[in-house]
Amino acid sequence: MGIYLNPGYAGFEEIRRDIYVDKTGLISFMNSLIGKPKPLVSFSRPRRFGKSYDANMICAYYDKSYDSRFLFEDLKIAKDTSFEQHL
Repeated sequence: MGIYLNPGYAGFEEIRRDIYVDKTGLISFMNSLIGKPKPLVSFSRPRRFGKSYDANMICAYYDKSYDSRFLFEDLKIAKDTSFEQHL
């Protein structure tokens, strides 16, 4: 059985070892919704289009149990003003 609560950054770290397309713009969008009245987000895509990769990326970014800064330092989100605030 998998870990469902606080899965850590291991899944995203494994993805980054292989060919990776930077989708951290999703994190920037999610950061812009924090504190809004209805911060609901739905990432819907067809089968086999990277929803699990996106979920691993989001889990790694918002995980409070580890400092995952090293995974995101060279990606687009690191240049965003909300990067340090919500990491």
